[in-house]
Amino acid sequence: MREWTADRVAEEAGARLVRGAGAPVGPRRAVIDTRRVERGDLFAGLRGEHVDGGDFAGQALEDGAWGVLVGAGGADIADVPADGAVLVADDPLVALQRLARGWRRALGAQVIAVTGSTGKTSTKDLLAAILRPHRATVASPENFNTEIGLPLAILDAPRGTEVLVLELAMRGAGQIAELTEIAEPDVGVIVNVGPVHLEILGTIEAVAEAKAELLRDMGRDGTGVIPAREPLLDGHRPPGLEIVTFGEGGDVTLAAVEDGRLRIDAAGTPVTLEIDLPQAHQRVNALAAVAAARAIGVTPDGPVEVAFSAMRGERIDLPREVVVINDCYNANPMSMRAALDDLAMSARGRRVAVLGDMLELGSDELAFHREIGRHAAQRGVDVLVTVGPLGAAMADEFDGETHAARDAAQAAQVTAELLADGDTVLVKASRGVGLEAVAEKLAERTVAHG
Repeated sequence: MREWTADRVAEEAGARLVRGAGAPVGPRRAVIDTRRVERGDLFAGLRGEHVDGGDFAGQALEDGAWGVLVGAGGADIADVPADGAVLVADDPLVALQRLARGWRRALGAQVIAVTGSTGKTSTKDLLAAILRPHRATVASPENFNTEIGLPLAILDAPRGTEVLVLELAMRGAGQIAELTEIAEPDVGVIVNVGPVHLEILGTIEAVAEAKAELLRDMGRDGTGVIPAREPLLDGHRPPGLEIVTFGEGGDVTLAAVEDGRLRIDAAGTPVTLEIDLPQAHQRVNALAAVAAARAIGVTPDGPVEVAFSAMRGERIDLPREVVVINDCYNANPMSMRAALDDLAMSARGRRVAVLGDMLELGSDELAFHREIGRHAAQRGVDVLVTVGPLGAAMADEFDGETHAARDAAQAAQVTAELLADGDTVLVKASRGVGLEAVAEKLAERTVAHG
């Protein structure tokens, strides 16, 4: 948008320009929070359930915003004694999405959209790291993966961007389709399909159908990247869309792991990534990333410098040889099992698992939690700390040492008291449980007693 006139911005957004036709060209980005407004920004006043962001548009102009995008009736702010363009639309969110789609087209960048029940953020991080040595790449920031965050991520991409790597999140049917319409991806990646959002969608088959909206709504000249041997997606391969599979039995497979290197067979082409990924699920994510990169003509090779998003398998080395695996950003049965597998493989001393509620699993939620307790036992967990009323069901199928905590604060206290030298502690639950408090407490305790 940087070189667009106010008239062009309004046209792309489908909005009316009621003031500021002579504003300096181009807002540099869009924001929806007046606390983040900087000079040259476009402030979009979105309507919330209780608050209309348009009510703060005048303040945004006074703070130096390039302009504001507000709902119908917001033309009154044209009287605010501050410079800046004023755009009015019937629905500011729809206008913001249209503006993002217009900027995506103007960039001319190739777009890779990544979704999945688990691991989509890590796959996005890996893919961006793989592409950056070859193309000018921009990836969506952490959590910018919804109908609001996605357009903000696109609008933040500068002119000269060659590849946009965008994460798509969903909670119900139709949401991936909405995001696909905004992003218009050239490559669509489905990392996996698992039991998430069952409270809304009901069945795992419905989850697969919702994720597959990405494949259904992509242009037929694009490429779909999906896991091999995933029967849930078999009925969702649109005719004419090129499909590339990854994982065992797929087009892109793992040939060997040796000395911090992944040797990959990419449809007959050898690829070597110099990256230490001890977790099996992260290696699968790397295969998906390689498949997506090759779909836009990039065959990666050599060192990969990746910074994974916070609280997603983040390993924290503490005094007294204690290791905390901070994986508490979110959780579902699939990611819980993968995290426990990683704990079993990597722990040098006692294996301590602090596991909390997995939310939105529907009527079988207790059965899913009991299964995780059983898996923890099978993977040799020494101590299990359950958090929350659903998490407590994990103890039903776990025959080792258990402790129950009602919430994150109590879990932090319990875990800090039982911690011993050399422990490896996995901390994982759905985001709403707030288990990062446990990792923070353990860091404080080991520093104090180190």
